[in-house]
Amino acid sequence: MSAITNPIARPPAAWSLPNRGKVGMACLIFAESAIFTIFVVAYLYYVGKSLTGPTPREVLETPIFFTICLLSSSITIHFASRFLEHGKRGAFLGLWFLTIVLGGLFMYGTAQEWHRLIYEHGLTISTNLFGTTYYSLVGLHAFHVTAGLLMLSIVLLFGLAGHVDRNQSVRVEVLSLYWHFVDVVWVVVFTVVYVLGR
Repeated sequence: MSAITNPIARPPAAWSLPNRGKVGMACLIFAESAIFTIFVVAYLYYVGKSLTGPTPREVLETPIFFTICLLSSSITIHFASRFLEHGKRGAFLGLWFLTIVLGGLFMYGTAQEWHRLIYEHGLTISTNLFGTTYYSLVGLHAFHVTAGLLMLSIVLLFGLAGHVDRNQSVRVEVLSLYWHFVDVVWVVVFTVVYVLGR
């Protein structure tokens, strides 16, 4: 007679709900990605179809320095949130401030480019199809960077007042996800506008 072994029943692993902030931010990023996709497709569809100038090849200059600034800000915000998670408030505040400076430099570069395009080349949103799609796509991204800078600045002010510590590290990480999103979107916009679209 053979003995039948019954496997020991293990209790199911405990499951906890994911962080609401991260889920909410993931949903926001998904929705915003859909909007950006529409604008990118429109830009690519209409590129080269303007009946009058100026054209991208004639007026666009590749913003390498300002792109490096924005992409570097993803590194600084990542380490800032890690420092806060480990309770190092001073390092967090320093890197958070540096993130804001890098984002601000990027916006300064965008403002300079727009000023040059408008006043030196006469390219406005109503000049031609290129102007319409360019300002729509780059302007949508600039709006998201500006919103991000506003949120980062509010966190910095609360941090300087002593109201941001390790207990808020998850919330800070959620905000950093948004900032990473605008950086990734810029990689797409940069590629479409300054590489493929010229």
